[in-house]
Amino acid sequence: MLEKRGVVNPKNFFDIRKLEFEAPHLSYMDIPVSYNIEDALSKWIDYNLKNRYYIGKSVAINSSNRLDTHIRVGFEDPKELSYFALACPHLKYK
Repeated sequence: MLEKRGVVNPKNFFDIRKLEFEAPHLSYMDIPVSYNIEDALSKWIDYNLKNRYYIGKSVAINSSNRLDTHIRVGFEDPKELSYFALACPHLKYK
């Protein structure tokens, strides 16, 4: 995919940008599940950020001892996690 600057990201070209597993060196954020949010977040990350990332569903136990499903997003660069949390329009108005 071409970025805003018209330059191809080599990680996208070789299909190594989106990780298929939760790597321990990534910085993570958990997001509540809603309809089609995983695809929307993935497209936003591909278009606006540069480094490798992970996105997938995860299960955890909440404070009332019930299972809770959420989307887990992890970034190799912690700066991109901060930018994602502040700028992604899909996270606002929940």
